[in-house]
Amino acid sequence: MKFTNGYWVVRDGFSANFAAQAYDVREQNGTLEVYAPVKVTKTRGDSLNATLLTVRYSSPMPNVIKVKVSHYEGSYDAGPYFELNSDSSFKPAISISEKEASITSGNLTANVCIADFWKVTYTNDKGRQLTKSESKSAAYMVKHSHPQEHMFYSDELPFMKDELSLGVGEYVYGLGERFGSFVKNGQTVDIWNADGGTASEQAYKNIPFYMTNRGYGVFVNNPGAVSFEVASEKVSRVQFSVPGESLEYYVIYGPEPKQILERYTALTGRPALPPKWTFGLWLSTSFTTSYDEKTVMHFIDGMFERKIPLSVFHFDCFWMKGFHWSDFIWDEETFPDPAGLIKRLHDRGLKVCVWINSYIAQRSYLFKEGMEKGYFIKKHDGSVWQTDLWQAGMAVVDFTNPDACKWYASKLRALLDMGVDCFKTDFGERIPEDGVYFNGADPVKMHNYYTFLYNKTVFNLLEEKYGKGNACLFARSATAGGQQFPVHWGGDCESTFESMAETLRGGLSLGLSGFGFWSHDIGGFEGNPPPAVFKRWLQFGLLSSHSRLHGSNSYRVPWSVDEESSEVAKKFAEIKIKMLPYILEAAEEANKTGVPVLRAMMLEFPEDPSCAQLDRQYMLGSKFLVAPVFSEDNKVSYYIPAGKWRHYIDGRELNLECGKWFTEEYDFMSLPLWERV
Repeated sequence: MKFTNGYWVVRDGFSANFAAQAYDVREQNGTLEVYAPVKVTKTRGDSLNATLLTVRYSSPMPNVIKVKVSHYEGSYDAGPYFELNSDSSFKPAISISEKEASITSGNLTANVCIADFWKVTYTNDKGRQLTKSESKSAAYMVKHSHPQEHMFYSDELPFMKDELSLGVGEYVYGLGERFGSFVKNGQTVDIWNADGGTASEQAYKNIPFYMTNRGYGVFVNNPGAVSFEVASEKVSRVQFSVPGESLEYYVIYGPEPKQILERYTALTGRPALPPKWTFGLWLSTSFTTSYDEKTVMHFIDGMFERKIPLSVFHFDCFWMKGFHWSDFIWDEETFPDPAGLIKRLHDRGLKVCVWINSYIAQRSYLFKEGMEKGYFIKKHDGSVWQTDLWQAGMAVVDFTNPDACKWYASKLRALLDMGVDCFKTDFGERIPEDGVYFNGADPVKMHNYYTFLYNKTVFNLLEEKYGKGNACLFARSATAGGQQFPVHWGGDCESTFESMAETLRGGLSLGLSGFGFWSHDIGGFEGNPPPAVFKRWLQFGLLSSHSRLHGSNSYRVPWSVDEESSEVAKKFAEIKIKMLPYILEAAEEANKTGVPVLRAMMLEFPEDPSCAQLDRQYMLGSKFLVAPVFSEDNKVSYYIPAGKWRHYIDGRELNLECGKWFTEEYDFMSLPLWERV
């Protein structure tokens, strides 16, 4: 959110209260407390009729400093709250002198200026400045809804904000699965989950965490509507703001990008390790296509006949009857013997996934049951919150109610008992901002946080059924901490090269937001992919951590595009199988450290400035460089950093003393796939 009109002037309708100085500083039980009036206080009289901000600095673990800026501390906060980890045995070092107070956590120090105007500088163990909060950064802002003359009627909306500086050549990454520019400088990013597709600035997975190429990251600890101005309002600062009376954020030191992710995921949760079978090729019925058991078996027979290795078959929405989503009952007209069908798929060596939703259509038998038991999000008058957007009269399961969680899980357990191996948890973004929850949670904060509780409920059931390390769900939406419930899917893309590139940018950004595993709709979701697009997307999809053939209104079996597509699918599925031991090693690394399997080039080569903005290529683990082809003419331009490299397909070798750009032409049986040797 922008609070200023240009650099100098506060926007009409707002009043600003900026921290002016550190007036009083003290240590309290391992916390550095700073009292900052919004005007320079020189006399006793200056303390009257004044606004005072309280800023507390503490540390939950080494190399992480927590900052909380508060105005009124008596304000009620209904939650929800992110589930964060901490090291209770760790204590930061705090020192206070006449001119400066500091708190040191590992190799990270926050230095608070006492002798002059407001300034907080974050430095590493060598004294190098990482970033700073300075004049007009930390502030209490008020949006006035009524003219000032209404003296006795207060309808004001408070915001808290802070700003951290950006240095020359500093780039900002992350903030979730975002499909716009990979480098976030110059963007306004609102953390608000929405069903926007890859072609818009909206995102399914909004994460209030960013990292930079200067050795640190910032996590804003608020599951609600966090707004980031990334070098957009003030071009050398990142501003983050939240509605309410307090702002809490964490500065996380690396210095290497991998170390930043490791510490961020230590705080918010490591990605769980998916089972081995999930890394194979997934085939879906697609969304609105016409299918039944005969169609499914025809698809599978076709894959086997063409010797295309297949691991999982996914049943999308219409395994249930239309207008019934979700009742978790197989449509008997298209699937008269679901248990038998699942067994037949298992006999072919396949795992089975089914699409589920937390939205309960009015026609579902579960609607009456959930309504009577109070298991849905309500309106303020006590009635069930309903909408026709998606399914007619649908309600939304209230996962703040423990009994509702058990009820929902019991319906899924019947499917697992039938033989279903995993779930695709769709939606979780169309959550009302004005709903009433069982536990009294703030509905605005619940809008984003809802998906965490939803996926946690499903994932815990899968772990209970199949054991730790054997549970997998395919999640669509996410918030901070959602990486614990992998795998995450990026989709709703068009069937174009442009959308393929959008999709990759989303995956790279998500990987720099703490998510270890990611997939996408091979060939695009909407429309019918042209053969060139489909074949290039097959290469890209099968050289991702997870690989899924899925579309909207057209099938994604390769031969439905052309027969050469079947050959491409076969070849690159075989390549992935051959690389699987290596990919599993990368997966274990993601589980232990939070470093993703599919990595932005800057993550693996942080010292190479040419890698800082690369968004049309990536590293698969630490060894393999992949440059998907995004053109009809089969040409691709890509960058290889210094080192020894061998082309995985044609065997060429390179020994580069410095990084080099290449422009080459590849047929559909190859692409730039280089291995570090």
